[in-house]
Amino acid sequence: MALRATIHKADLHVADSDRHYYGSHSLTIAKHPSETEERMMVRIIAFALQANEDLVFTKGLSDTDEPDLWIKDLTDAIKLWIEIGQPDERRILKACGRSDQVIVYCYGGHTSKIWWDGIANKLTRARNLQIISIPAAQANELNKLVERSMVLHVNIQDGEAYVSSDQGQVTITPEVWRSNQE
Repeated sequence: MALRATIHKADLHVADSDRHYYGSHSLTIAKHPSETEERMMVRIIAFALQANEDLVFTKGLSDTDEPDLWIKDLTDAIKLWIEIGQPDERRILKACGRSDQVIVYCYGGHTSKIWWDGIANKLTRARNLQIISIPAAQANELNKLVERSMVLHVNIQDGEAYVSSDQGQVTITPEVWRSNQE
């Protein structure tokens, strides 16, 4: 019998003074059996950092043709494609061809740096690509906030995200390893 996804609910309240975005989102997150809680929480942080009324979680790990999150317009064109982890360069280039903007959020510390150093030269022509690293220790700290039903408050100011819940608080300082070159 195949393992089933674990469902988590999150009431996410985002106050992003950098982008002047303020909103609340009721999220249902399906955590794939092979997914760690840390990766799931990085998905939620990526959602908060890019929060938009049209941003949605996709089938993610269950469907190799979809990213972890995306924004589509009314014509079904992909405006934003968000990957979590360390996708290979073919997947990234395919995403760059299908979407207006691609963001990869990696969180593996030294292994992410090795991954990025290994593929950076192969992605020079991808002008709509952004690579953002969540420091490994900070990503790991997100584990203490995990609950099946969560209320998360994310305040973003000066490039830092302050994530809090009843379980505690974590400060996330994303590092931009590559910004859009358009």
